Amino acid sequence: MKGRAGVVLLLTALAACARGGPVPSFATKPFEPFNRTDAVAIALREWRLFGQPVEDAPPSARPRPQPNEKAERLPGLWQRVGEYWWIGLGAESPDALWTGKHDQNGKVFPASKDGDYAWSAAFISYVMRIAGAGERFPYAADHAAYVNAAAAGKSPILRAERPESYAPKLGDLICNGRKWAAGLRFADLPTRDYWPGHCAIVAALAPGELSAIGGNVNDEVAMTHVPVTEAGMLARADGTVVDSRVPWLVVLEVLYDAEAEPAADE
Repeated sequence: MKGRAGVVLLLTALAACARGGPVPSFATKPFEPFNRTDAVAIALREWRLFGQPVEDAPPSARPRPQPNEKAERLPGLWQRVGEYWWIGLGAESPDALWTGKHDQNGKVFPASKDGDYAWSAAFISYVMRIAGAGERFPYAADHAAYVNAAAAGKSPILRAERPESYAPKLGDLICNGRKWAAGLRFADLPTRDYWPGHCAIVAALAPGELSAIGGNVNDEVAMTHVPVTEAGMLARADGTVVDSRVPWLVVLEVLYDAEAEPAADE
């Protein structure tokens, strides 16, 4: 009987891995409703873990840390980045075996190649999954996937909102295009193809400013203070983005449990 019990336990463990790995029960079958307070608290917890860095300089002006000083490669933190990949995307994802400094084979990749293992979307996916979004959030290794899902009405808990007509709330996501996608505008969404971007979760609101937390900002989880209009918008009525550093493209309103509605028919 002991041998049979061992086989059963092994099969159970393998089945759990096949379902997506060791995601906590409180996230897969939420103990609490999916809510803004928890999502923000989780993002703030991760920010504190990385030492509460604030990155308000323009992205191009941020001094790059030396390879051996990159937070994502430090003891205790490279493992945490690995948890963003594993839990955020699920073990079935080909990227789920990455960490802050290892590839899928467990080999250390050069610090100069970390752009090939960018984890900012994995961080957002992690926050949403741990907060209890379940299967309703389009978890992905790139932000474009869930921005496009929201813009196409294919997510029951995401709405794409114009930055000049919607004031972000706590727990919402603000997103921008990067590199060659910096010229994207709301009218371009949804796109047919991938584009490089970044999203951060709104963690605090104040007159004329909001605070957003994002992953892989200068290789760490960091807070950025973002200027807004008097009404709390990222852009003025004519569409001009208030923030001179970042071309904010879209706000993803997250419909937490009390606000969720069925997704539009595809």
